[in-house]
Amino acid sequence: MKMREIVSSGAIVPRLKSVERDEVIVELVDALINSGTIEARHRKTMLDAVLERERKGSTGFGKGVAIPHVKLSGSKKMAAAVGVSERGIDFNALDKQPVYSVFLLVSPANDPEAHLRAMEIIFKNLSQDAFRRFLRQASTVDEVLSLMDDADNGTLPA
Repeated sequence: MKMREIVSSGAIVPRLKSVERDEVIVELVDALINSGTIEARHRKTMLDAVLERERKGSTGFGKGVAIPHVKLSGSKKMAAAVGVSERGIDFNALDKQPVYSVFLLVSPANDPEAHLRAMEIIFKNLSQDAFRRFLRQASTVDEVLSLMDDADNGTLPA
C-alpha cells in the first residue's frame, strides 16, 4: 500500500485555516467531502466518530504530527486527508508539543486489516525526520503530492 493510494489530492490542505483541534478535524473532513472521496451524508457521523476517538485519547503522537483515524460502516473505501499548519495546533500530543502535520484516515469498518496497513504506512513515513520536515515546509498541494511520491518510491532526500 502506498500513501498516494489513500490520500486524495483534493483532500490536501497545505495551509490549514483552523488553529483548534476540533476545527482542524472539521476542515479535513470537509476536504474529504469536497474532494468527492466521502459522501456528504456521512459528514455528521464521521465528525462525531473522529471527535469521540480524540476524546478517548489523543492521536497526537509527538514530533509535530497527529493521525486522527476512524473505521466507519458508511465508508466504502479507505481515504485520508492531509493538513499542514504553520502556527501549530494543540492536539494534546504525547510530547505536549504543537502539531503541524495532520493525517485524517477514514476506513471501512469491515476491513480492519486495511486500516492497520494504512496506519502503518502513514506512521512509517511520519516517523522519518526528513518526511516530517519537508511536509511541514510544503505550501502547495503539488509539493505534498511530490513528497508522498518520493516517500512511496523510496527516493526521499535525507
